[in-house]
Amino acid sequence: MPFSSLLRSFACLGLATLVSGAPAFAGSEATDWSAVEDAAKGQTVYFHAWGGEPRINDYIAWTADQVKERYGVAVEHVKVSETAGVVTQIIAEKTAGRDANGSVDLVWINGENFSTLKKQGLLADRGWAQTLPNWVHVDVEGKPTVVSDFTVPTDGQESPWGMAQLVFMHDTANLPEPPKSLAAIAGYARENPGRVTYPQPPNFHGTTFLKQALISLIDDPEKLGQPVDDSRFEQDAAPLFAYLDALHPNLWRSAQAFPQNAAQMRQLLADGEIDIAFTFNPGDASSAIANGELPPTVRSFVLDGGTLGNTHFVAIPYNSSSKEGAKVFANFLLSPEAQARKQDPDIWGDPTVLDVAALPDAERTQFETLDLGIATLPPADLGTTLPEPHPSWVEAVERAWAARYGGS
Repeated sequence: MPFSSLLRSFACLGLATLVSGAPAFAGSEATDWSAVEDAAKGQTVYFHAWGGEPRINDYIAWTADQVKERYGVAVEHVKVSETAGVVTQIIAEKTAGRDANGSVDLVWINGENFSTLKKQGLLADRGWAQTLPNWVHVDVEGKPTVVSDFTVPTDGQESPWGMAQLVFMHDTANLPEPPKSLAAIAGYARENPGRVTYPQPPNFHGTTFLKQALISLIDDPEKLGQPVDDSRFEQDAAPLFAYLDALHPNLWRSAQAFPQNAAQMRQLLADGEIDIAFTFNPGDASSAIANGELPPTVRSFVLDGGTLGNTHFVAIPYNSSSKEGAKVFANFLLSPEAQARKQDPDIWGDPTVLDVAALPDAERTQFETLDLGIATLPPADLGTTLPEPHPSWVEAVERAWAARYGGS
């Protein structure tokens, strides 16, 4: 099945899930939002979110200030390096019988981490996201991954926060014409040893590179829309690891070391140590240029045939002690004001989940007047957005990568 057809299949799955789930959510639509806001006053929301990017940390601090001032809700950003650790923490609390007053009130999440919590019944009730007043602005039709997370229906148990697509970066001063396929990247690395790298899995961006390669190299991409078949995994993943086996000797530091995250990889690009970096934010290069973290000669590009894309979310654990405060904060994150600020490359540069064209004039103008930056590709140039594999593939690929290269 062609990638475009596969994407449409996943999109239809997400939309069908939303429609079929509507009756289950119907009761929650009558939520008295003023009562939620009243209950939220004085609560403290411990928001567990990745803390590895100063620009994002600053944005979260701004949102926390706004929610404190407007709604009387305190938000504490608990900076984490990997969301999987937060998932483990919630599971441990469940095991210990801590079914109330949990330590995590809201978590920045998607993919396999969401799937794990949902499967184990560790998330707040279905449909709460659709009760948020700002849900009416979410672009469910145009961005179907806002209701289907790595093929898993969200069932309203997480609220969309931003859109993502894998985008590569190069410095035109050193590399005028970048390689635009995995084979071409491998060829470039072979001819220019040490000038290409990727973060070490299970770092999110490192795993994203593995998934991009898996989608491009597996014999039948349709397999990735279903749970991994353990009996066939080694055979299905063989092309991926053959590619990596050939690539690694030509990577930065000969793959004896890897960048810890995308920020470190971007710094290597800025320092001229490598020629290609990548990000899951189409506005990241422009934002880094605006903040003096990359030279103004850096530009973005995508691979021929498309790159991975998804939505990232916030979710409330089942044992949160501040569910109302978490909902108020999540609702503010969905507001046109907060979404437009987030998309500004001078602030973060993260694309919106909202249907901008349907917003009232004043709110729509906030987006239409944004200068997205010199290195941000127009939507028409982002190419095909490839769907994420089923979450089970992530765990399988990361485990196999660690077994094969963990000692490097």
